[in-house]
Amino acid sequence: MMRHYKDIQYTLSRSRRKTASIYIERDGSVSVLVPEKLTDPQVDRIIEIKRLQIYKAIAEWDELNAKRYTREFVNGEGFPYLGRSYRLKLVERQKYPLALRGGFFCLKSMATPASRVRATASFKAFYRKRGLIWIRRRVEHFSTRMGISVKTVRVMELRHRWGSCSQPGAINFNWRTIMAPPTIIDYIVVHELAHLIHANHSAAYWNEVDKILPDFRERRNWLRLHGATLNL
Repeated sequence: MMRHYKDIQYTLSRSRRKTASIYIERDGSVSVLVPEKLTDPQVDRIIEIKRLQIYKAIAEWDELNAKRYTREFVNGEGFPYLGRSYRLKLVERQKYPLALRGGFFCLKSMATPASRVRATASFKAFYRKRGLIWIRRRVEHFSTRMGISVKTVRVMELRHRWGSCSQPGAINFNWRTIMAPPTIIDYIVVHELAHLIHANHSAAYWNEVDKILPDFRERRNWLRLHGATLNL
Protein backbone atom coordinates (compact mmCIF):
# COMPACT_ATOMS: atom_id res chain seq x y z
CA MET A 1 0.00 0.00 0.00
CA MET A 2 1.42 3.38 -1.02
CA ARG A 3 0.99 6.16 1.56
CA HIS A 4 2.21 9.70 2.23
CA TYR A 5 3.24 11.40 5.42
CA LYS A 6 4.01 15.09 4.88
CA ASP A 7 6.57 15.02 2.04
CA ILE A 8 7.56 11.36 2.51
CA GLN A 9 6.04 8.79 0.19
CA TYR A 10 6.40 5.19 1.32
CA THR A 11 5.13 1.67 0.81
CA LEU A 12 3.41 0.25 3.89
CA SER A 13 3.29 -3.48 4.64
CA ARG A 14 1.67 -5.08 7.66
CA SER A 15 2.51 -8.56 8.90
CA ARG A 16 2.66 -10.68 12.04
CA ARG A 17 6.00 -9.16 12.95
CA LYS A 18 6.60 -7.67 16.41
CA THR A 19 8.52 -4.51 15.55
CA ALA A 20 8.42 -1.74 12.95
CA SER A 21 11.23 -1.31 10.41
CA ILE A 22 11.98 1.36 7.81
CA TYR A 23 14.13 0.63 4.74
CA ILE A 24 15.52 2.67 1.90
CA GLU A 25 15.27 0.24 -0.99
CA ARG A 26 17.76 -0.22 -3.83
CA ASP A 27 15.74 2.15 -6.04
CA GLY A 28 15.62 4.88 -3.37
CA SER A 29 12.02 4.26 -2.35
CA VAL A 30 10.98 4.04 1.32
CA SER A 31 9.42 0.86 2.72
CA VAL A 32 7.79 0.66 6.13
CA LEU A 33 7.06 -2.73 7.69
CA VAL A 34 4.87 -2.77 10.80
CA PRO A 35 2.90 -5.20 13.00
CA GLU A 36 -0.68 -5.83 11.92
CA LYS A 37 -2.13 -4.20 15.04
CA LEU A 38 -0.67 -0.74 14.38
CA THR A 39 -3.17 1.87 13.18
CA ASP A 40 -2.42 4.42 10.46
CA PRO A 41 -2.00 7.26 13.01
CA GLN A 42 0.48 5.11 14.93
CA VAL A 43 2.43 4.48 11.72
CA ASP A 44 2.46 8.23 11.02
CA ARG A 45 3.87 8.78 14.49
CA ILE A 46 6.73 6.36 13.76
CA ILE A 47 7.45 8.19 10.49
CA GLU A 48 7.49 11.53 12.34
CA ILE A 49 9.96 10.23 14.94
CA LYS A 50 12.22 8.81 12.23
CA ARG A 51 11.71 11.63 9.70
CA LEU A 52 15.18 13.20 9.99
CA GLN A 53 16.82 9.77 9.77
CA ILE A 54 14.79 9.03 6.64
CA TYR A 55 15.87 12.32 5.03
CA LYS A 56 19.50 11.55 5.86
CA ALA A 57 19.23 8.01 4.44
CA ILE A 58 17.63 9.26 1.21
CA ALA A 59 20.34 11.91 0.79
CA GLU A 60 23.00 9.24 1.30
CA TRP A 61 21.28 7.03 -1.27
CA ASP A 62 21.31 9.89 -3.78
CA GLU A 63 25.04 10.43 -3.21
CA LEU A 64 25.94 6.75 -3.50
CA ASN A 65 23.81 6.23 -6.58
CA ALA A 66 25.57 9.00 -8.45
CA LYS A 67 27.94 6.11 -9.26
CA ARG A 68 25.21 4.25 -11.14
CA TYR A 69 25.66 4.08 -14.87
CA THR A 70 24.30 2.13 -17.78
CA ARG A 71 26.63 -0.34 -19.45
CA GLU A 72 26.82 -0.37 -23.21
CA PHE A 73 26.86 -3.62 -25.17
CA VAL A 74 29.93 -2.70 -27.19
CA ASN A 75 33.39 -4.19 -27.55
CA GLY A 76 35.54 -3.47 -24.52
CA GLU A 77 32.77 -2.63 -22.04
CA GLY A 78 33.35 -4.21 -18.64
CA PHE A 79 30.77 -6.45 -16.97
CA PRO A 80 31.23 -7.71 -13.39
CA TYR A 81 31.14 -11.34 -12.36
CA LEU A 82 32.22 -12.60 -8.93
CA GLY A 83 33.90 -9.27 -8.24
CA ARG A 84 35.99 -9.18 -11.43
CA SER A 85 35.37 -7.10 -14.53
CA TYR A 86 35.36 -8.98 -17.83
CA ARG A 87 35.51 -7.14 -21.15
CA LEU A 88 32.81 -7.69 -23.70
CA LYS A 89 33.64 -9.15 -27.11
CA LEU A 90 31.00 -9.21 -29.83
CA VAL A 91 31.23 -12.34 -31.94
CA GLU A 92 29.42 -13.38 -35.10
CA ARG A 93 29.04 -17.07 -34.39
CA GLN A 94 28.77 -19.14 -31.23
CA LYS A 95 26.41 -21.76 -29.87
CA TYR A 96 24.99 -19.70 -27.00
CA PRO A 97 23.90 -16.04 -26.96
CA LEU A 98 26.47 -15.33 -24.20
CA ALA A 99 29.52 -17.23 -22.99
CA LEU A 100 32.41 -16.47 -20.63
CA ARG A 101 35.42 -17.65 -22.56
CA GLY A 102 39.11 -16.77 -22.61
CA GLY A 103 38.69 -13.99 -20.06
CA PHE A 104 35.95 -12.26 -22.10
CA PHE A 105 32.19 -12.13 -22.10
CA CYS A 106 31.50 -13.23 -25.67
CA LEU A 107 28.13 -11.95 -26.86
CA LYS A 108 26.60 -13.11 -30.10
CA SER A 109 26.20 -10.02 -32.27
CA MET A 110 22.58 -8.93 -32.62
CA ALA A 111 22.20 -6.23 -35.27
CA THR A 112 18.50 -5.56 -34.74
CA PRO A 113 16.49 -2.73 -33.13
CA ALA A 114 15.84 -5.01 -30.15
CA SER A 115 19.52 -5.86 -29.68
CA ARG A 116 19.86 -4.13 -26.29
CA VAL A 117 16.78 -5.88 -24.92
CA ARG A 118 18.05 -9.25 -26.13
CA ALA A 119 21.58 -8.60 -24.88
CA THR A 120 20.23 -7.62 -21.46
CA ALA A 121 18.14 -10.80 -21.37
CA SER A 122 21.22 -12.87 -22.28
CA PHE A 123 23.24 -11.39 -19.42
CA LYS A 124 20.41 -11.82 -16.92
CA ALA A 125 20.02 -15.46 -17.94
CA PHE A 126 23.77 -16.01 -17.53
CA TYR A 127 23.86 -14.36 -14.11
CA ARG A 128 20.79 -16.25 -12.90
CA LYS A 129 22.12 -19.63 -14.02
CA ARG A 130 25.62 -19.14 -12.64
CA GLY A 131 24.28 -17.37 -9.56
CA LEU A 132 21.98 -20.23 -8.63
CA ILE A 133 24.85 -22.72 -8.72
CA TRP A 134 27.17 -20.53 -6.65
CA ILE A 135 24.60 -19.29 -4.15
CA ARG A 136 23.11 -22.74 -3.52
CA ARG A 137 26.56 -23.97 -2.46
CA ARG A 138 27.03 -21.03 -0.10
CA VAL A 139 23.53 -21.43 1.36
CA GLU A 140 24.24 -25.10 2.03
CA HIS A 141 27.56 -24.21 3.65
CA PHE A 142 26.23 -21.50 5.96
CA SER A 143 22.85 -23.06 6.75
CA THR A 144 24.68 -26.11 8.09
CA ARG A 145 26.83 -23.90 10.32
CA MET A 146 23.78 -21.96 11.52
CA GLY A 147 21.59 -25.02 12.06
CA ILE A 148 18.94 -23.79 9.62
CA SER A 149 16.83 -25.81 7.21
CA VAL A 150 16.40 -24.23 3.76
CA LYS A 151 13.87 -25.76 1.38
CA THR A 152 14.16 -23.55 -1.68
CA VAL A 153 16.78 -21.18 -3.12
CA ARG A 154 15.88 -19.01 -6.09
CA VAL A 155 17.77 -16.38 -8.07
CA MET A 156 15.37 -13.93 -9.65
CA GLU A 157 14.44 -10.36 -10.45
CA LEU A 158 14.19 -8.43 -7.20
CA ARG A 159 13.86 -4.76 -7.97
CA HIS A 160 14.60 -3.32 -4.55
CA ARG A 161 16.51 -5.85 -2.47
CA TRP A 162 19.47 -8.19 -2.55
CA GLY A 163 17.44 -10.98 -1.02
CA SER A 164 14.13 -11.88 0.57
CA CYS A 165 12.37 -14.70 2.42
CA SER A 166 9.13 -15.52 0.63
CA GLN A 167 7.99 -18.27 2.99
CA PRO A 168 9.47 -20.40 5.79
CA GLY A 169 12.59 -22.09 4.47
CA ALA A 170 12.50 -20.34 1.06
CA ILE A 171 15.01 -17.65 0.13
CA ASN A 172 15.19 -15.49 -2.97
CA PHE A 173 18.31 -13.68 -4.21
CA ASN A 174 18.69 -10.85 -6.69
CA TRP A 175 20.46 -11.97 -9.87
CA ARG A 176 22.82 -9.00 -9.46
CA THR A 177 24.27 -10.71 -6.37
CA ILE A 178 26.60 -12.85 -8.50
CA MET A 179 28.25 -9.68 -9.80
CA ALA A 180 29.71 -9.00 -6.33
CA PRO A 181 32.95 -10.41 -4.87
CA PRO A 182 32.55 -13.80 -3.13
CA THR A 183 32.98 -12.25 0.33
CA ILE A 184 30.06 -9.91 -0.35
CA ILE A 185 27.92 -12.74 -1.72
CA ASP A 186 28.58 -14.60 1.53
CA TYR A 187 27.38 -11.56 3.50
CA ILE A 188 24.15 -11.40 1.48
CA VAL A 189 23.60 -15.14 2.02
CA VAL A 190 24.18 -14.97 5.77
CA HIS A 191 22.03 -11.84 5.99
CA GLU A 192 19.06 -13.72 4.54
CA LEU A 193 19.68 -16.93 6.50
CA ALA A 194 19.69 -14.96 9.75
CA HIS A 195 16.21 -13.70 8.86
CA LEU A 196 14.99 -17.29 9.13
CA ILE A 197 15.89 -16.98 12.82
CA HIS A 198 14.92 -13.34 13.42
CA ALA A 199 12.50 -11.61 11.03
CA ASN A 200 13.70 -8.12 11.97
CA HIS A 201 17.03 -6.28 12.27
CA SER A 202 17.16 -6.37 16.05
CA ALA A 203 20.31 -6.69 18.15
CA ALA A 204 19.62 -10.44 18.35
CA TYR A 205 19.51 -10.62 14.56
CA TRP A 206 22.85 -8.87 14.09
CA ASN A 207 24.34 -11.09 16.78
CA GLU A 208 23.47 -14.12 14.63
CA VAL A 209 25.22 -12.52 11.65
CA ASP A 210 28.22 -11.61 13.80
CA LYS A 211 28.63 -15.22 14.94
CA ILE A 212 29.24 -16.29 11.35
CA LEU A 213 30.85 -13.15 9.88
CA PRO A 214 32.62 -11.08 12.56
CA ASP A 215 33.62 -8.59 9.84
CA PHE A 216 30.06 -8.21 8.52
CA ARG A 217 30.18 -4.42 9.05
CA GLU A 218 33.00 -4.06 6.52
CA ARG A 219 31.16 -6.28 4.04
CA ARG A 220 27.90 -4.40 4.58
CA ASN A 221 29.68 -1.10 4.06
CA TRP A 222 31.22 -2.34 0.78
CA LEU A 223 27.75 -3.21 -0.47
CA ARG A 224 26.43 0.17 0.61
CA LEU A 225 29.22 1.99 -1.24
CA HIS A 226 29.43 -0.15 -4.37
CA GLY A 227 26.05 -1.85 -4.72
CA ALA A 228 24.83 0.74 -7.24
CA THR A 229 27.57 -0.29 -9.67
CA LEU A 230 26.31 -3.89 -9.77
CA ASN A 231 23.90 -3.43 -12.60
CA LEU A 232 23.60 -3.62 -16.37
